[in-house]
Amino acid sequence: MTTIQPARAGEFAVHDPGSGDLVGQYPVHTAAQVRDTVERARIAGAWWAGLSYQARGQRLDRFRGVLARRAAQLAGVIHDETGKPHSDAMLEIALTLDHLAWAAKNAPKVLGPRRARTGLMMANHVATVGYKPYGVVGVIGPWNYPVFTPLGSIAYALAAGNAVVFKPSELTPGTGAWLVEAFAQVVPEHPVLQLVTGDGSTGAALCGAGVDKIAFTGSTATAKKVMAACAPTLTPLVAECGGKDAVLVDADADLDAAADAAAWAGMANAGQSCIGAERVYVHERVYESFLSKLVAIAGKARAGSDPGAQLGPITLDRQVEIIRRHIDTAVAAGGRVVLGGSDTISGNVVQPTILVDVPEDAPAVTEETFGPTLTVTSVRDMDEAVELANATGYGLGATVFSRRGKQLAGLLRCGMVALDSVFSYPRIPSLPFGGCGDSGFGRIHGPDGLREFAYAQSVARQRFTAPLALTTFARTPKTDALVAKVMTLLHGRH
Repeated sequence: MTTIQPARAGEFAVHDPGSGDLVGQYPVHTAAQVRDTVERARIAGAWWAGLSYQARGQRLDRFRGVLARRAAQLAGVIHDETGKPHSDAMLEIALTLDHLAWAAKNAPKVLGPRRARTGLMMANHVATVGYKPYGVVGVIGPWNYPVFTPLGSIAYALAAGNAVVFKPSELTPGTGAWLVEAFAQVVPEHPVLQLVTGDGSTGAALCGAGVDKIAFTGSTATAKKVMAACAPTLTPLVAECGGKDAVLVDADADLDAAADAAAWAGMANAGQSCIGAERVYVHERVYESFLSKLVAIAGKARAGSDPGAQLGPITLDRQVEIIRRHIDTAVAAGGRVVLGGSDTISGNVVQPTILVDVPEDAPAVTEETFGPTLTVTSVRDMDEAVELANATGYGLGATVFSRRGKQLAGLLRCGMVALDSVFSYPRIPSLPFGGCGDSGFGRIHGPDGLREFAYAQSVARQRFTAPLALTTFARTPKTDALVAKVMTLLHGRH
C-alpha cells in the first residue's frame, strides 16, 4: 500500500501504486506562488488571445503532433503514476488527439462572430454575437485519466483564447509536468500553459488566485469544496464529478454484445472511470443467460501489476477500503458474490467482482464504488429498469441495449447515453460531455465545451434612425399610440 508523503519540506513524493517504487518528488506550491503563476498567465493570455484562431489552431496542431510522436514516453509516465496498463495509457492518449484536432479546427466557426436577427421593431439595427476568452482558466485535473480528462478542458480553453494554469492530481503531477513541458516546445514565447503542483491546499489557492474560471474534475464532495472556494470571488466553475452509471439490458438485446460491453465498462481501468458502469439492470427473461455470459467474460480479465495483467492496481490507496466495504455490506445485506469478492483483494489489486441480489439501498448500489465491481439485478421490464437507474443523486451517463434504445434514452436522467455500445460519447469530439445532479454541471467537449471557456458579447449597431424614436425623452403620445398598434398587430392574434 502506498501513501503520498512529503519527501522534503515543502515537497511531496509520488509512488507507483503497484510496486511502491518512488516515481518523483514535486513541490507543494504556496498560495503566493500560485498567485504569481496566475499573474504570469494573465500576461501570456493577453498575447495568446491576440493571436487569430488560425494561429492558435496551428500551435495546438503542433502540440498534437508532439503527443503523437512521443506517445510511448507519455504512456510510460502515466503507467508509473497510476499503475494502469501501458496499452490503456496509449488508448487514452489516442482519444485525446481527436479532441485537440477538433477544438483547433472548430473554434473559429463556433466562437467567431455571427449575425443575429433583430426583429421588426429593431429593423434599423444590425446585431452580432461573438465570444471572448475569459482570460486565465484554472484546470484542476483527476488522476484516473490524467491526460484525456484535463485536456478535455485545457485544449478547449486554449482554443478559445485563454491561458491555462493546470493543477494535476497529487497522484499524477509528472503527467501534468510532461504535458506542460511539451506545450512549451510549440509555444515558447509566453507561458500560456503553466503547472502548479500540490495537494488540496494548492487547488484551493488556485480558486482564490484571481483566475477567471475553474474547470474541475473529481469527486462530488471535493467539487463542493471547490465551489465554496470560488464563491467569495464569484469565480465561475464547470464541474465534472462522479457517477453511478447503469447498463440497461432488454429482453431483445444482443446478449453477447451487452455482456462484453458491461464487463469492459465495469472493469476497464480497474473500474476507475467516472462513466464506468457500476449497476446493471437486466430483463428477467434473459437475466440468467446474460449473467452467465458476463461472469465468463469478466472472469478472464485479471488484475495485477505485471505486464500481462489487463487491469492495473487501484491508484488511490483509500479507495481499496471503500471497495471492500461495498462488497462486504452487500453480502451482509443478502447479496451474493458470483465472481471475485473481498477475498480476492491483495494490497492495491482488486480482482473483477460481480454481485447479485443486492438490495437497492446498499452502498454498492447507492454510492460510487470506483472499483472493478458490478451489481447485476433482474427487473420485470425496462420501465422498472429506468426507474431504478434514475433512483440516484448522480446523473452522468448510462448505456442501453434494446431495440427501444432511443425511447429509453429519453427517459433516463443523465447527461449522456450510449446505445448498443459503451464509452462512445467521450470518443466523439463534437458531443458535449457532462452530467446533472451530483455528477456536476457545465460541459466540456464539442461546441458547448468551447463556449464553456468564453463569454458571449452581443453588439447592436444602428444603421439608420428609426421612424419611431423609442429610447428618448422626446417620445410623443403619438409614438406611444403607434407602438401600441404595432404590438397588437404583431402579437395580439396570439
